[in-house]
Amino acid sequence: MSGSFEIPVVVGVGDIKNPSSRPEDAIEPLGLMLQATKAAIDDTTLQSASAGKLQAAIDSISVVANWTWPYPNTPELLAGRLGCNARHMYESEHGGNAPAELLDEAARRIAYGKSQVAVVAGGEALASLAGCKQARKFPKGWTHLENATSILERPRPKGLGTTHGLSQPTQIYAMYENSFRADQGEQPSKNHEDSSKLYAEFAQIAAANPNAWRHGMPADTAEKIGTVTKKNRMICSPYPLLMNAFNIVNMSAACILTSASFARELGIPESKWIYPIGGAGTRDCAEFWKRPDFYSSRSLSLSLDKALTASALTGDDIDLFDFYSCFPIIPKLACHHLKLPLTGGQRPITLLGGLTSFGGAGNNYSLHAITEMVRQLRLGKGQYGLVLANGGVVSYHHTVCLSRNPRKDGSPYPSQNPLPRNLRDDHPPIDERAQGRAVVETYTVQYGRDGSPQIAFIVGRLQDSGHRFIANAADGATLRELSSTVNEQIGKHGWVDCEKESGRNVFSLQEHRI
Repeated sequence: MSGSFEIPVVVGVGDIKNPSSRPEDAIEPLGLMLQATKAAIDDTTLQSASAGKLQAAIDSISVVANWTWPYPNTPELLAGRLGCNARHMYESEHGGNAPAELLDEAARRIAYGKSQVAVVAGGEALASLAGCKQARKFPKGWTHLENATSILERPRPKGLGTTHGLSQPTQIYAMYENSFRADQGEQPSKNHEDSSKLYAEFAQIAAANPNAWRHGMPADTAEKIGTVTKKNRMICSPYPLLMNAFNIVNMSAACILTSASFARELGIPESKWIYPIGGAGTRDCAEFWKRPDFYSSRSLSLSLDKALTASALTGDDIDLFDFYSCFPIIPKLACHHLKLPLTGGQRPITLLGGLTSFGGAGNNYSLHAITEMVRQLRLGKGQYGLVLANGGVVSYHHTVCLSRNPRKDGSPYPSQNPLPRNLRDDHPPIDERAQGRAVVETYTVQYGRDGSPQIAFIVGRLQDSGHRFIANAADGATLRELSSTVNEQIGKHGWVDCEKESGRNVFSLQEHRI
């Protein structure tokens, strides 16, 4: 084996949870990240002097962008609190793909001598922020900001989707679920049953994980998850509340990576070493309506395939998976692509329990998956693990593979991401103002707090041209029909027209002009 490259290893991981939302207990995200990083240093089991040497050697800090507190320079602030002189300091863009991407890049820098010790960290304090807002108290002692507006209150993007009120993850993931169900030829009731069983299995896993936000609470059953009630109201069909990510948490995670040679020099026991062996990621068009279809994801499938190839593995080699799971559709797409059973399989498809039960830690969920993957691989629960991280609205994906041993082919860590940053647009022509006979390509219905359907969102195709459009339901009859939990709506025919004043397209299942 050539000496021209180093072997990257994860040597320490840390997870922090602040379970209180009381203003007097509030710890800002930066403070949680600092605690998680120190916990990761402690996890190496180094004695004080060697641990200090490791901390002083940190020369790379990568931070997952947080939703809670928009620091202008998070990596610099963290470096200052750690007392290290990091040369590489980077904060990700917003997206749940970021943890896997940052780990992949950190491993690459170590492999090619651009870094000696790297920290990847992220954290959220949304529960504390919500508690402070409810008490009408400003978070005490948090880092001063010139503009203390939360990232959750940033202006919403404008475009064809927002013209029709269609921009939220709750809406768009539901549209993917409906399209996938129809493509698989599955009845709505069977699809809903599958989702309920899936999330019940996830809830059981989260209940046993001490780092989960819901740890210590009874795991929700499939019946509870799937039954629509006042407490489990329908959000956007087919997803009731308990199939949606829960983001109001206070959680942080951190990983420390170094080279095998420096880990050996410091005296970190090899039982603590877990090897990142490859990764891959790419991005689909952020404007979801400019994608080929809604029953698959090019970026998700390519990320999985190319990460396995980059790691010199196949899907059959993987013992442990963690698929991002803000909504059931992401693990469904991943399982379908890798030909894995959705429920009851011998190989777990989540180690955390999903963003509903474990807690949707903003963009940082998959960093918790990576820390847990490291622990389980150390315990000998598998040889190879794979973490799929998802961001945007089925928009961005990055996958990393980890192992208890170095790469089996003896080759260096891949020198680059095998995928382009962005995939080329590949979509049918879009009619912003549509008129004519049309067919439903996918849809969802959004419900109010009283449980009644409020508005329907339709992506459709014009029959004559095949052009795509976005529309809202034109009338109560169409809204009621699209709300059916029995009949398949995808493939139904109707008529679309454009309102002159609002510029919205409206769609009716009635066979006449509006």
